[in-house]
Amino acid sequence: MNKNESKYFNTAVKMDKALIELLEKKDFEYITVKEVCASAGVNRSTFYLHYENTYDLLEEATRYIIDSFLAYFSVETKSIASRFESCELKELMFISPEYLLPYLTFIKENQRVFRTSIKQFGTMDFNGVYNKMFKYIFNPILERFDFPANDRVYILKFYLTGITAVVMEWLENDCAEDVDSIIRIIIDCVLGKSGSCPDRYTDMRTNK
Repeated sequence: MNKNESKYFNTAVKMDKALIELLEKKDFEYITVKEVCASAGVNRSTFYLHYENTYDLLEEATRYIIDSFLAYFSVETKSIASRFESCELKELMFISPEYLLPYLTFIKENQRVFRTSIKQFGTMDFNGVYNKMFKYIFNPILERFDFPANDRVYILKFYLTGITAVVMEWLENDCAEDVDSIIRIIIDCVLGKSGSCPDRYTDMRTNK
C-alpha cells in the first residue's frame, strides 16, 4: 500500500468509526453527512471523494465490522468452509474454545461496536450476512451431522439464540467475567455439564 492509498484507507476507517459511533445514539435515517464529517474530523469534499451518500458509507462500515471480527480468527479456522465435505466431524464443532475464544475476545475488546451491531442488526443488513452464513456454512455442517433439512434452521436458531443470550448478559456486566469463564458457561449450556449429551456432540464437549 503506497502513501496515498494508506491515507485514503485511514480516512475511510475514520468515517466508518464515526458512523458506528453515531449509530450508538440514533437511527441511521437521522444521521447526516455533516454529522459524520464532524465526528470523523473531515470535510464534506473528502466524504464525497469516498462515497456518493451515507448508504455507501453504511455498507462499508458493515464490511469494516465483519473484517475486524474475522481478523480475530486464524487462517485455518476461517478456511474451514472449503473443507466441509472432506474434514473430520470434530473440525466442524463450533461450540469449542477454538471458535469461541476469538469470537468472545472480539466482543470483549469491541463492546461498543458489538452493541451497535446488535442494535442496528437490520439497518446494517446483518440478516443478509446471517442468511449467507446459514447457506454456505451452517447448513452444510448440519447436513454432515445428518440433521433433516427442514429442521436445520430451527436447530441453528435455538443454539444461536441461547449463545446470544449468554453474550448479552455478559455485556450487561461490561464483560467483567473472563473469556474462559464464558466459554465454559456456553459449552455447559449447549452440551450439558454432566456430559450426558447426544453421541453426535460428545466430541464437541470433550474437544477431542
